[in-house]
Amino acid sequence: MVLKNLLVGQSGGPSAAINASLAGVLAEGIASEKIGKVYGAVNGISGVLADHIQEMDMMENEELLHLLKITPAMALGSCRHKLAEIDSDPESYQKIEAVFDKYNIGYFFYIGGNDSMDTVDKLNRYFCRIKKDVKVIGVPKTIDNDLVMTDHTPGFGSAAKYVASTVREIVLDASVYQQRSVTIIEIMGRHAGWLTAASALARKYDGDNPLFIYLPEVAFDQDVFLKNLEKAFEKNCNLIVCVS
Repeated sequence: MVLKNLLVGQSGGPSAAINASLAGVLAEGIASEKIGKVYGAVNGISGVLADHIQEMDMMENEELLHLLKITPAMALGSCRHKLAEIDSDPESYQKIEAVFDKYNIGYFFYIGGNDSMDTVDKLNRYFCRIKKDVKVIGVPKTIDNDLVMTDHTPGFGSAAKYVASTVREIVLDASVYQQRSVTIIEIMGRHAGWLTAASALARKYDGDNPLFIYLPEVAFDQDVFLKNLEKAFEKNCNLIVCVS
């Protein structure tokens, strides 16, 4: 019996942990007796559509696998390609199916965030529809920490630490002046406030900056915000505000 092969790709924005996830998939895929060859899709699903597939047998080297775990960015490259719904663009799905057939792919691992998991869902539904035995597995990755059914996502912890450290440095810099000042720090997070909430880790004591943290999950009232600033000036002339 000819063993099915494994294909893995990365998508979305890089994080400090995404290559570690890739290393895990490669290590287990290479070690498995149920999997033939292990391939990588260069630039994610865009690479699959372009048949830009490479063998990953060089990763049998444990030293290379270790280096991959601590390598920044994304070793296989990335993309921001969002698949259309199956019925509105059947040609793309047929092209992906043809590439999978060419390389005898029975397992597809896709490492990424929301849009990547959307791709996983659509491909899984497509292969189920055509009754083709291809296992499509999503490997969670997003610094926003906003994937449903996850406790936390790889990439969030390192990003939260970065936010806390950066905000702490800004707090210290802003504290050197006697003039009243308000410093507003915008922190990414789409519609999720996890990263912005992590700025609270920059506080060293009760009443320390950042004094105000605003999350997208809570409605913002500008009038209340301005009144809160005026009141806070009674105790602190330098105010730090973190906004998602």
